[in-house]
Amino acid sequence: MRWKEQLLTLTPYKPGKSIESVKREYNLDNIVKLASNENPFGSSKKVLEALQTAPASLAIYPDGYATALREELAAFLHVNEEEIILGNGSDNLIQMISRALLHPNASTIMSEHTFSQYKHNAVIEGTVIKEIPDKDGEHDLKAMLEAIDEKTNVIWVCSPNNPTGTYIPEERLTRFLDQVPEHILIVLDEAYYEYVTAEDYYDSISLTRKYPNLIVLRTFSKIYGLASLRVGYGVANRAIIKALEPAREPFNANSLGQLAAAVAIRDQEFVQFCREQNRQGLAQYYDFCEQRNLKYYPTQTNFILIDLEVDSDEAFQYLLERGYIVRSGKALGFPTAIRITVGTKEQNEGLLSALSDFLNKN
Repeated sequence: MRWKEQLLTLTPYKPGKSIESVKREYNLDNIVKLASNENPFGSSKKVLEALQTAPASLAIYPDGYATALREELAAFLHVNEEEIILGNGSDNLIQMISRALLHPNASTIMSEHTFSQYKHNAVIEGTVIKEIPDKDGEHDLKAMLEAIDEKTNVIWVCSPNNPTGTYIPEERLTRFLDQVPEHILIVLDEAYYEYVTAEDYYDSISLTRKYPNLIVLRTFSKIYGLASLRVGYGVANRAIIKALEPAREPFNANSLGQLAAAVAIRDQEFVQFCREQNRQGLAQYYDFCEQRNLKYYPTQTNFILIDLEVDSDEAFQYLLERGYIVRSGKALGFPTAIRITVGTKEQNEGLLSALSDFLNKN
């Protein structure tokens, strides 16, 4: 078969180990997964109640327009319904954008250490990829601007950034947006938006009104705790959404996901609770790093990247054998670091105890 050449050498996305697989492999009863930046507090109780009473209509296709969810989002974000596009998670939106704008005669720009799916999809489309080295875990926006050429179609900006957790202050971001030519789409990925507490963070939705070439991506997989239901959304002006819609697969937001997301966005008390708990959890990791003199990136997300100055796979394996699943930094471009999702107070204490033992032995 005449496969695209790039598919034959491209590595599929490798998810973190599942709880069940680790239980079987290591014969452990209790596993704590702190690898995929999921919400340790689950989802809103209101969502669970709504799903339990949802009508059983599994044989019927979902609402292809996602009417109820679209209405909820539009009211919550103070935008028009036509300025929203739904995805099977924000990963699906990244695919749509790549399919719509990237091809062998185009180029795309991204930070070197950022979410892997930008590059992954660009490789599939055969696009020229320009990865710009970051500065202390942050996007080098000046160098990204300098990389623009006549073929540039998409610039990916992840803020807060995965895997470093750093963010771009408002003044720096708007200065960058002012200088990007209007024919280039800027994708502002805000998967961790709801965890941000920085005072100089920006209002990205209002920026979509000022910059006609900006689309903002968000997800219900993180703080809303709906990762298994796969719902994400994008916000941009009508022209961008209209152009993207043909690249969206039919019925890409499932019925239960639409219902759960519509209910979840109404429960902002739960969101606030998770944000506050997350900051308290981060303080546990900051204190540990300071005591151990470990380097880390201050983060605006629900994870932290810590440099252990040893082979990250060794730390990953040590913690795994003791029932803690984290993310080795090797695949993320940080071979001596691990990325840890912030858990509950008790989960954090247990992991840090195990990590302390590892460091004592190494």
